[in-house]
Amino acid sequence: MARAQRQTGLDAPRGRSGMLAPRTPQPSRDRFGRFTEWVARAMGTPIFLLSLTLFCVLWMGWNSLMPEELRFDSAAIGFTALTLVLSLQASYAAPLILLAQNRQDDRDRVQIEQDRQRAERNLADTEYLAREIVALRMAVRDLTDDVITKESLRAELKAALERLDEHDASEPRTATP
Repeated sequence: MARAQRQTGLDAPRGRSGMLAPRTPQPSRDRFGRFTEWVARAMGTPIFLLSLTLFCVLWMGWNSLMPEELRFDSAAIGFTALTLVLSLQASYAAPLILLAQNRQDDRDRVQIEQDRQRAERNLADTEYLAREIVALRMAVRDLTDDVITKESLRAELKAALERLDEHDASEPRTATP
């Protein structure tokens, strides 16, 4: 009885039978790669560029126009904190964009390989079909040379009848007793 239960459990996928413990969902190994692609896509949009420009304008406006005690970055020393924030953003953006490009290159490489294999299969199929068409044409040509049409059959029968008539005409008739 227990053996029958085990056998039915083996034909079920993991986590579906009571025999094997259900697997806990694991985080995707590709989550960081998708994140890098999202960052690269987001940084290439006009909304991001306009937002970054607005952020910089607000930062410089606040630190230039507000009273001295509310300012947190001095315009006199060239907005050092803003420069550091933008440098930090750029130092993270560049590698993330490169990672996204590397992933895209990998996908392109796989797509190119699949396209090459598909082209090879198409070429092989085309060559096979071309050979089959040539073989069929040759077979049809051979058949049409050997095919007896109604007209050729009639002509042959007429010729045979004429030969028989000539043969009968040339033989002397003998009287039958």
